[in-house]
Amino acid sequence: MELRQLEYFLAVVEEANFTRAAERVHVSQSGVSAQIRQLERELGQPLLDRSERTIRVTAAGAEILPMVRAALSAVDATRQIADELAGLGRGRVTVGMVTGCTVAVLFNALASFHDQFPAIAIVLAEDASDRLADGVRNGRFDVALLGTAQPLPPGLKSQLVADERLVAAVPPGHPLAVRPTIELAALGEYPLITLPVGAGVRSALDTACAAVGVSAHVALEASSPEVVAGLAERGLGVAILSESMAGAHPETLHAVPITDPTMTSRLELAWSTGPAIGPAASALVRHLRDAFAAAGLDGQ
Repeated sequence: MELRQLEYFLAVVEEANFTRAAERVHVSQSGVSAQIRQLERELGQPLLDRSERTIRVTAAGAEILPMVRAALSAVDATRQIADELAGLGRGRVTVGMVTGCTVAVLFNALASFHDQFPAIAIVLAEDASDRLADGVRNGRFDVALLGTAQPLPPGLKSQLVADERLVAAVPPGHPLAVRPTIELAALGEYPLITLPVGAGVRSALDTACAAVGVSAHVALEASSPEVVAGLAERGLGVAILSESMAGAHPETLHAVPITDPTMTSRLELAWSTGPAIGPAASALVRHLRDAFAAAGLDGQ
């Protein structure tokens, strides 16, 4: 079985005529007919009903038609990617990541992309999630890993990487350390340590507080989850972090899930839906998406 046989078969089915199909694939009518007959012999089934002037697909032909379309579509996609990658001798890609990012999969994926395409310069910058989203929309970044508590603004495509609930992280001996959960309203009694406005975790906190009419006492802000955790370890307040952020300090912090409401912060890989990005950026987006999916960090 050859790809051209599948291509000729599809052309005849769609044109319902050997002559028009031959013109479409730029092959003689006899050549198209011969190749389809060879395909029928290999499959042991007639695929076309030639008994009338208009060519019709047989039951067997109709059965394989979806697979033929899928196979030819996959070949076209492969050729397109190969053509794009052929232009990756040089280039530059810009990557944004939320401040304090500790997602090792991102770093490993960037390293493997650099190994595969060493002539492509990778520019990496940290920023708050809201500014990262704006940066992808206006072309400052080709792709960004950002946190958000709400749907991304128009003009962006995204792949959900994680959706984690937020916790109140406190050191052993703190009054909250013995509680299985804590309501958001009860946190108003304590000084909070959070990430700055614009970060996904902070956005989730502020949105939830506004929704239930809670006034949070934000005593300290820090741009890095590690610094937020370090301040909480020293008893300067209750850290508001995602489960994984707090889980990085199992010996020094106890994570108390927040309820009423339960808050979550989404981590998403975002890229633009605007004008087609260059081959280097397209290749990087595919590479990062594949890396997150392979690591099970695809939001599933």
